[in-house]
Amino acid sequence: MTKSIPAIELEIIYNALAAVAAEMDVTVWRTSRSTIVRELLDYSTAIFDRDGWNVAQAARIPGHLNSMSHFLRAILGRFVPAAEWGPGDVVISNDPYTGGQHLPDIAAFKAVFRHGRRIAFVGTLCHHLDVGGSAPGSYGSSATEIFQEGLRIPPVKLVRGGCIEEDLRAMILQNVRQPEILWGDLQSQLASLDVGAAGIDRLAGKLGEGRLETAMTAILDASEAAMRDMIRSIPDGTYSFKDDIDDDGLGPDPIHLHADMIVSGDEMTVDLSGCSKQALGPTNATLASTSSAVFYVLMAIASTKTPIAANAGCYRPVRIVAPPGLVVNAQYPAPVVHRVLITHRLSTVLFGALHQAVPDLVPAAYYAQSYVITLMTIDPDRGRQVLVEIEVGGCGALAHSDGASAQAFGMHNNSNIPIEMIEQELPLTFLGYGLRTDSGGAGRKRGGLGLWREWSIESAQAQLTTNLDRFRFPPFGLAGGEPGALSALYLIRDGERRALPSKITNMMLRKGDIIRLETSGGGGYGKAKARTREEVARDLRFRYISALSAARAYGF
Repeated sequence: MTKSIPAIELEIIYNALAAVAAEMDVTVWRTSRSTIVRELLDYSTAIFDRDGWNVAQAARIPGHLNSMSHFLRAILGRFVPAAEWGPGDVVISNDPYTGGQHLPDIAAFKAVFRHGRRIAFVGTLCHHLDVGGSAPGSYGSSATEIFQEGLRIPPVKLVRGGCIEEDLRAMILQNVRQPEILWGDLQSQLASLDVGAAGIDRLAGKLGEGRLETAMTAILDASEAAMRDMIRSIPDGTYSFKDDIDDDGLGPDPIHLHADMIVSGDEMTVDLSGCSKQALGPTNATLASTSSAVFYVLMAIASTKTPIAANAGCYRPVRIVAPPGLVVNAQYPAPVVHRVLITHRLSTVLFGALHQAVPDLVPAAYYAQSYVITLMTIDPDRGRQVLVEIEVGGCGALAHSDGASAQAFGMHNNSNIPIEMIEQELPLTFLGYGLRTDSGGAGRKRGGLGLWREWSIESAQAQLTTNLDRFRFPPFGLAGGEPGALSALYLIRDGERRALPSKITNMMLRKGDIIRLETSGGGGYGKAKARTREEVARDLRFRYISALSAARAYGF
């Protein structure tokens, strides 16, 4: 840590930077157009130093935030060098092979200048409702190359010297299903960047540019030191774990994820060489996405031990081995829209490995996926409207507590879209939404419950696309705990219920059809017979478990 800035002042400066990121966050929330951004909260904001390293961020999506430095650094290094950014310029991109994650995630970055000198960058990333491609919502489960997934935007200046590049704007909007929604959300990102740049300018005015830059460097160094302290607290050794993903949506074979976590002093190597080769379908992740999962897990563990500022300094003591051509380091032009399934499941693998070293800190497996369901309603009066829903499941139990039920966990931090808002905007009716009895894994501490949700189609036609998992491999328990329940998806038509596969692209529905989703619960922790009778009785009273499960698992 730099001697020129006392620790207490450094903490104040860090919190001031985090407050600027939070102001940017609120700006997006208050001004965005789509329900996926405004209500589901699938967006992130962050502050970067003048070289593109993430220094502070708002509390949003871990999968976004841990990769935004990777994205910005790639842009600066290979596409738009720092010397080519001027005041008022905004660079956007969604290219996974530049450092992005998947095409619906458009990132926007702006350089902050003071007295003609670049002192920082600010950035926003939003999951946009639709960016074209073969399926509404740009989330098709049958793509075999990235060209089928939507409009791929290289790093380009959308704003130059404060003026919108109208030709670029027109080209983007010509290629998406709901252009007015996308442009509204992009304008929200631009407004957020202006708020962030103004906040950094105010802070630099109080501190001086030099002192602010020195503080940013010191903040990154402090995070590195804290991460090294955390790694040092883990016993040296190699810790291994594996888990499986059902399939890639195009073939029956499971996708294997395997990690060796090698701890040596204050450094760690995460070796992912044992993972499956990249898939034909879109269940792939680029190295930027994979790295974000590794850093998320380590920062989650670190936060249980000591306060640590989540930024790029945390990444320095960690080496990731992921040979090109694996599902965790997919190579162009592999489709990657469902990259979040890889990162979610990799998180559980890494937690499983760390359980061997620090068992009291690590939960059993959570649902470990984003339950992405896309519906495009087709109605003669209302036209075509797209809804992207991202549902959640149950969290894994810990040694000291039950898992949380129906709560966002892991690589995302989403909220739910209010039912009333969806019904107001689209010809859909909800028939039910609640916790799923018996879905949490039994154990001394019970896994959290998944949920169920039913959509009824009120338009003449609709198209259904899904990217789901956990139909074959349930969330595992730890220390003798039982796994959580499997997921399920059903079509109810004319009173008959039919099971559907986990991954569907553009299935046609008709008025009156009902789609029912059932999500997984979390794994249990410890042997079920060790659970107290009081806890089992409470679970029965609240209908978390059935009488049959109470007798089978707990002998109650």
